Amino acid sequence: MPQYDLVGIGNALVDVVAQTDEAFLTENGLAKGAMTLVDAPAADALYDKMPAGMESSGGSCGNSMAGFAALGGKGAYIGKVSDDQLGGVFRHDMRAIGCVFDTPPAKDGPSTGRCLVLVTPDAQRTMCTFLGAACSLTPGDLDKALLQSAKVVYMEGYLFDQPPAQQAFAEAAEIAHAAGREVSVTLSDGFCVDRHRDAFRNLVEKHIDILFANEVEICSLYGVDDFDEALQQVRGHCRVACLTRSEKGAVVLRGDEVHIVDAEPVGQVVDTTGAGDQFAAGFLYGYTQGRDLHSCGRMGAIAAAEVIQHYGARPEADLKALVRKVRGA
Repeated sequence: MPQYDLVGIGNALVDVVAQTDEAFLTENGLAKGAMTLVDAPAADALYDKMPAGMESSGGSCGNSMAGFAALGGKGAYIGKVSDDQLGGVFRHDMRAIGCVFDTPPAKDGPSTGRCLVLVTPDAQRTMCTFLGAACSLTPGDLDKALLQSAKVVYMEGYLFDQPPAQQAFAEAAEIAHAAGREVSVTLSDGFCVDRHRDAFRNLVEKHIDILFANEVEICSLYGVDDFDEALQQVRGHCRVACLTRSEKGAVVLRGDEVHIVDAEPVGQVVDTTGAGDQFAAGFLYGYTQGRDLHSCGRMGAIAAAEVIQHYGARPEADLKALVRKVRGA
């Protein structure tokens, strides 16, 4: 029997979330709604200019693992931090939410990474990320026994910018599949997919059982402008495809099955940071508990709706209570 429901592999980052306006983005040459990779000096300079923000351990996959744990799932995490103060904070936070995190810290090299998240009044988030130690993840950091012990291995597309991490993804998938487990990936960001389209398509077609992508990301993956065309192309390239469309809800595909999942009603959208992360958390929780695909999608939509109603990328409300509206949860 698997020891864990889910093992996540991702960028171990500390998130700094702050409210700002369009003018701030323009003044600093930031592409609204995108994730831009920056070096340490640029991250420090932007941090000094930012309004006061909320700091917490994060990273896309880390946020998903937090939501997954909040729902009652048993998870573990693989990610690289430095042997510094922020690295210690990240490790403590992950363990505090009930997620196993035992990847050894880097003793030298760059400091622990951070993601500066700027939220405009329309709730869009623009991110500047200094990957730091996170991008030093290599196949040597993989815990083979851990990967073999989970029902599903979930990997974060943001980590895909570095060739060693791309190799780690492929090796992690091979280890998991050899043990009879399933493998999932989130594409994370359209610009990231643009940079590595061929490598991502190879990953999806050869190694992935469960794919998460939003409308922009899935269109980027196949180099098309039409969502329906991208939807048709992804058929058969993975076992399950979860395609999110913000207020339009989501489409979940498996073979000839098509499940339309409505977006969960919300009072006010405050911050879209983490919406995709929490959709994945909710879906994967349902999936690892043996729920049908539509129920999994509903759980994902409920988790995403919770997180966009407040600042920060991790749930604040009782997700277990919220998903009880899904029959049998």
